[in-house]
Amino acid sequence: MEERTVGRSGLRVSALGLGTMGWGTPGAVSDHHEARELLTAFVDAGGTLVDTADVYGAGAAESLLGELFDGTVAREDVVLVTKSGRGSGRGSRPDTSARALLAGLDASLRRLGTDHVDLWLAHAWDPATPPQEVAAALEAAVVSGRARYAGVADHSGWQLATTAAASAARGLPLVAASCELSLLAPDHADVLPAAAHHGLGVLAWAPLGRGVLTGKYRGSVPPDSRAASPVLAAWVEPYLGAGPRRVAQAVATAAAGLDASATEVALAWARDRPGVASAVVGVRTPGQLRGVLEAGELELPAEIRAVLDELSES
Repeated sequence: MEERTVGRSGLRVSALGLGTMGWGTPGAVSDHHEARELLTAFVDAGGTLVDTADVYGAGAAESLLGELFDGTVAREDVVLVTKSGRGSGRGSRPDTSARALLAGLDASLRRLGTDHVDLWLAHAWDPATPPQEVAAALEAAVVSGRARYAGVADHSGWQLATTAAASAARGLPLVAASCELSLLAPDHADVLPAAAHHGLGVLAWAPLGRGVLTGKYRGSVPPDSRAASPVLAAWVEPYLGAGPRRVAQAVATAAAGLDASATEVALAWARDRPGVASAVVGVRTPGQLRGVLEAGELELPAEIRAVLDELSES
């Protein structure tokens, strides 16, 4: 699998990443056996970047992943990414105070069964915490060795720029920004230029439009899909309207012209956007993972990419 550097850093990651948002969640990847199959297949295919967070499955995703470093996959074979600061539970709000961030990181390390993560991200913008304090917490994690690199996740362009500037002023340049990036997600329009300006590589999550761009929802909702899950349906629902369906149809049309799958086209579009270091895909089954790995080989012709770029901006 292709490796890429993350921003202006020396950190190298696989161009496709394995996301664990559904791990430890009923209706997704709920047990050790399923997680082991996915992680083993991913690493065997040359994948390195594994993305998790303290709120995924209320900590269960990190715990499942940590169990797999005890004989299934060597910890040093994985570029491990986790996040802190989003807050969990109904009515919770982001808390990126130094107290919350560093306590979150320490709890993540215990669940993951490791003394460090390769990349640690502040998982939200918290208007109640000064960016200088966030930068200080990120610096403390790197200086102490608990994280090798630092960055942000789910920030808008101006929020990313503000935190990156505060961190650079302390002598710790951030290296990565994680954001949702697909033909259905509008946020990349300001995040990508801000990330490029500050030298951050982008980790693009949900590049398949939360599964909608694969075409699986064009007719009805499959009973085994996320949209049919009582836990995950609300996550998919915003992309099931008439507008997203039109985009999914356009992707399917492009795929037919290329003798490829809709998954290949959607993934290639996000993976090869300027500044993207890795496209992080959350799969639930080994079969889905095989499809994603096979899709990782497609390169879009310039004219197809231009049409899709225009579609993403409409």
